[in-house]
Amino acid sequence: MIRIDFANPRLIKTILFLQFLPLLLFPPSTFKLTSQAWWLPAILVILAIVGVIQVFRKSAAAWPLMLTSFAQGFNIISRLLMLMPQSTQGTTDGSLFNGQYFVFTVIAMAASAFILWYVEKPEVKQQLMR
Repeated sequence: MIRIDFANPRLIKTILFLQFLPLLLFPPSTFKLTSQAWWLPAILVILAIVGVIQVFRKSAAAWPLMLTSFAQGFNIISRLLMLMPQSTQGTTDGSLFNGQYFVFTVIAMAASAFILWYVEKPEVKQQLMR
């Protein structure tokens, strides 16, 4: 049985850098300036960047980790709120299922949940707060 060392500094840095992917995983049409949804990923990425910078500056404070967790948690909540209205597109013939948006949303929520789980592990927190 292979045992994974979750507190490995290289793995932690990789996860911290990859945390931006679920925050930005939207269909390309979301990032048009005419869309009203582009500002949410931008704000969440800014929050996550501030948290990561503070972690790499070896801050002993807990708030950078909380900021990262907040960004990922808010990503899950906001995607749940937008899932049903954005997963269907109204047409003259009725509603169409937007499969691309649905798949991106489910993948992003699962990735954010994994990052939340990983960052909240005691051994990872201990390694990050050194």
